[in-house]
Amino acid sequence: MTDVAIERDPSVEDASVVVARMQTDPERGLTGEEAARRLAEYGPNEIASAKPVPRWLKFLEQFRDPLVYLLLAAIVISLLAWLVEGRAGLPFDAIVIAAIVLVNALLGYVQQARAENAVAALQRMTATTATVVRDGERRRVPTRELVPGDIMLLAEGDTVAADGRLLSAATLKVSEASLTGESEPELKDARTLPELVALGDRLNMVFNGTAVTQGSGRAVVTATGMATQMGRIAGLLHATPEDPTPLQREIARVGRMLGIAVIVIAAVVMATIFLFFGVETIRDVVTALLLGVSLAVAAVPEGLPTILSVVLALGVQRMARRNAIVKKLSSVETLGSASVVCSDKTGTLTKGEMTIGRVVTASGEVEVTGVGYRPEGEVLHDGEPLREGDPLWREVAYVLGGGSLASDAVLREENGEWTIQGDPTEAAFLVAEVKLGIRERRTGRFRRVAHIPFTSERKMMSSLEADAERSGRIAVVTKGAPDVLLKRCTRIRVGDEERELDDAWRERIIADVERLSGEAFRTLAVAYRRLDVHEPPSPIDESLEQDLVYVGMVGIIDPPRPEAAKAIAEARRAGVRVMMITGDHPRTAARIARDLGIVAHEPVAVSGLELDRLDDEAFRRTVRERSVYARVSPEHKLRIVDTLQEDRKVVAMTGDGVNDAPALKSADIGIAMGRTGTEVTKEAANMILADDNFATIIRAIREGRGIFDNIKKFLRYLLSSNMGEVLTVFLGVVLAGVIGLSHGDGAIVLPLLATQILWINLLTDSGPALAMGVDAETEDVMARPPRSLSDRVIDARMWAGVILIGLVMAVVTLLTIDLYLPGGLIEGDRPLDNARTAGFTVLVLAQLFNALNARSETVSAFHRLFANPWLWGAIALSLVLQIAVVHLPVLNAAFGTAPLTPDQWLVCAAMASAVLWAAELRKLVLRRTTAGRPPRSEAATGA
Repeated sequence: MTDVAIERDPSVEDASVVVARMQTDPERGLTGEEAARRLAEYGPNEIASAKPVPRWLKFLEQFRDPLVYLLLAAIVISLLAWLVEGRAGLPFDAIVIAAIVLVNALLGYVQQARAENAVAALQRMTATTATVVRDGERRRVPTRELVPGDIMLLAEGDTVAADGRLLSAATLKVSEASLTGESEPELKDARTLPELVALGDRLNMVFNGTAVTQGSGRAVVTATGMATQMGRIAGLLHATPEDPTPLQREIARVGRMLGIAVIVIAAVVMATIFLFFGVETIRDVVTALLLGVSLAVAAVPEGLPTILSVVLALGVQRMARRNAIVKKLSSVETLGSASVVCSDKTGTLTKGEMTIGRVVTASGEVEVTGVGYRPEGEVLHDGEPLREGDPLWREVAYVLGGGSLASDAVLREENGEWTIQGDPTEAAFLVAEVKLGIRERRTGRFRRVAHIPFTSERKMMSSLEADAERSGRIAVVTKGAPDVLLKRCTRIRVGDEERELDDAWRERIIADVERLSGEAFRTLAVAYRRLDVHEPPSPIDESLEQDLVYVGMVGIIDPPRPEAAKAIAEARRAGVRVMMITGDHPRTAARIARDLGIVAHEPVAVSGLELDRLDDEAFRRTVRERSVYARVSPEHKLRIVDTLQEDRKVVAMTGDGVNDAPALKSADIGIAMGRTGTEVTKEAANMILADDNFATIIRAIREGRGIFDNIKKFLRYLLSSNMGEVLTVFLGVVLAGVIGLSHGDGAIVLPLLATQILWINLLTDSGPALAMGVDAETEDVMARPPRSLSDRVIDARMWAGVILIGLVMAVVTLLTIDLYLPGGLIEGDRPLDNARTAGFTVLVLAQLFNALNARSETVSAFHRLFANPWLWGAIALSLVLQIAVVHLPVLNAAFGTAPLTPDQWLVCAAMASAVLWAAELRKLVLRRTTAGRPPRSEAATGA
């Protein structure tokens, strides 16, 4: 089908011809079975990406690393030495190094696969959908399941999911900038074109990847996937690599810096060996080279990028379970740094469930209790339930019943949950009339025969109803803005009578409107007109909406979410400023903002008209000082975001409509609504709120800060542990004579063997570091101001701690070796292999103690000590493996170790614990020196 469509462009064919060729039904669409068959034939509706890399190739890629090349060179050197020396015994050095290289590659492969699986799961969660007609029913299906011949329904805010020939269009405008470069949306028309024209002029076609900005339409899908116009362009392009994030750039910078440093250190160590010990045999050369290679591997945490990806992926999955779907891992670091959240009001800060709270008629005013769509509440007059039969009750029944008739909304109960389909404001009438108890009577009495739809220009809607109590005669029931409706009314209903609507009544109604608006209610009025006909008159247009009888009006409000106030208070405590930017009435916005604690004293919101009158400097000053904006345009939203960013704020911006997309794209973190958001908005956003709840944003910021803290934890751990290994070998060689490692025969005697260093790196770098990536909060991450994006991840204070802990590790390791060796500072009586094993074990245990210490730079390791079972599991596993290396004969031969006595194990544990006590002392000093300093908050009250 698609091939035929390409040969003869559908734009120059009549729509009926295209439908026939696509073998579909314009009203009922494809059947489910036929759609499945075509999906199997044509493949998913996706733009082809790079071919998936085979698993075996991914595994081999783990060996594409300079450090691995060094280790492979070490294997070759070791084998050559073994061959030259007569192949005596097994080449343990080569075997152990090869095993470590293999295990490292396996770990890297598993971690990478886990990160990729997490990202794939998130992509499935954020998959876009399209509305189609199948089996005669409207269905929402994933866009990847669209097939040629599907009948696609388009509405404002949709992203067009495939190429299609329009069958009908109602004021349909489509932005095709992504395809043609034209900035202005095109007004579409379903008529057949006389000849083939340029892509941008094919007004009867819609194309994959473009956005519906207005109106609605129906189209038959003519091409999917790579057969679409967008697919053809994609086929000509080469994939471009994604730019690294600031965090990734800094990790790379640290890696380069460590690489340079370790080359220098390794060169110094090897030179020292040659100068102090001399080189007499090939074994000496191999020993020196292996040591240099081992130092290089020990100093650079080569698994860091993989661990970073895994930790980010796991964190993002946790956020997704809390209804915050982050589309890119790199957005997490920005989210944790957010200093301003610009939020819409409706549905985000409020429940998004419009509720009638007041009804005002000629005879008085009543209060309607209860909020949301659950029809539970009462209708009260002067605090007492309104009694059926009272004149006021009958007037209220006319208002609520009339508003429900002039409505297209539907109220449903499913599994105990009340939901609506349609406009929330119209649904408010359905809920309120159930509370009054008139729904069944109203639905049994009236039957809709025609209607005049609502438009933003008319600000009203009318329904023509056949009234069973009047022998089926037609009544016009109208609902709309009070000021508009009053101009069309000539009478007013008072009790059971209709009276003239004179100036006194009009002034009273206008005063009621002003009063309710001042209380932040949105007002809607209801009127009716009886026609003495049994069939709908012709024409059905605005001429019927004249000479109406005014019944009354309602005050509607969208109640604030109870959890939003707590979230805003937490945001303020965290130094995050919350701003409300809404299209609602200024008084409504100001009241909700005060109720939620966004502002304390701001009387009204800043309106879009006021913003238009400000010059650049006054605009900047207003944005700094005021936090509530109402009746704003998309241009205002974008300008507010840009102004905040000029002040070096990290801005998160929420939105749901097409007009919010530019501001979301410009913000540091664009947040789309998952339930009410359009596909265009979701495409522009970095994060999607599955529950449309503001509190979820603050939870996501907390999670983002926690993830960033965990990244700093394992960076602190890895760098300090690797520093300990490097300093141990460096100082052990330089101070060999002082600690008893220098023998009189001039042989090379090292504090640690190359295989032991590699074992430490394997044992302590992966498990504990990964476990720290899922660590619970050790301190209140929301009790400090946001981090600036210009701040270093690894700052001077962290480097000072890394060097201190590394130095302590080296000192206690070398002191333990000296303790058991003859000579040196402390006289001992154990052989070299036993003393070296003790030092080797101290360094391993010191790094395990360091895993506990690295969880915070200032908070004691004993705070919430057992909060992370994964960390304790990693420590236990590492300890078991170290015991095996020390006590199993086969591993003794491989790693040059000797069994330790229980007393030696106790000494090793005590010496290693010095790392923990040194860190605790440093933390105490840091807490004392920073005590009493209030955190610098970048928040602005806006009050």
